[in-house]
Amino acid sequence: MNAVFMGEYQHALDSKGRLFIPARLREELGERFIMTRGLDRCLFAYPISEWATLEQKLKELPFTRSETRAFVRFFFAGATECEPDKQGRVLIPPSLRGYAGIEKETAIIGVSNRVEIWSLSEWESYSANVRDNYGELAEKLVDFGI
Repeated sequence: MNAVFMGEYQHALDSKGRLFIPARLREELGERFIMTRGLDRCLFAYPISEWATLEQKLKELPFTRSETRAFVRFFFAGATECEPDKQGRVLIPPSLRGYAGIEKETAIIGVSNRVEIWSLSEWESYSANVRDNYGELAEKLVDFGI
C-alpha cells in the first residue's frame, strides 16, 4: 500500500543545515528517500518506491521536447538521497536550501504522495493566498470530476 502523507509541522534547521523530519512522516518516507527541487519554491521528498514510479513516468515523456528536457534536467540534477540519522534529522544540501529560500524556520507538509519542505515565510505567504482563494480553486476542480 502506498503512503499517504498529510499534516503540517514546523521545525528549524540546526547549525549544520539538518532538519528534523517528524516521526509520522519519517516512517512513511522510509530509511532512505529522495529529496529534490519542487514547484512553487519548495522541496519535494519522495519514498524510494514513489520516486521510482515518478522516474518511470518522466522517462516516458518525449525527450525531443525542450520543455521536457529542461524540466527533467532541473528535477534530477537537484535530487539527493537522504537517510535520517538516529535523531530523525536529514542534511539539506546548501543548493536545495538556496533554491527553496530556507534559512532556519521551515514548514514540513504532507501532500498525498510526497512531503514538501518550505521556508516558513514562503509557506505562510503561499498558504494565505490559497486560503483566500480556496473556494474558487474548489470550483475549478469540479471540472476534473472532484
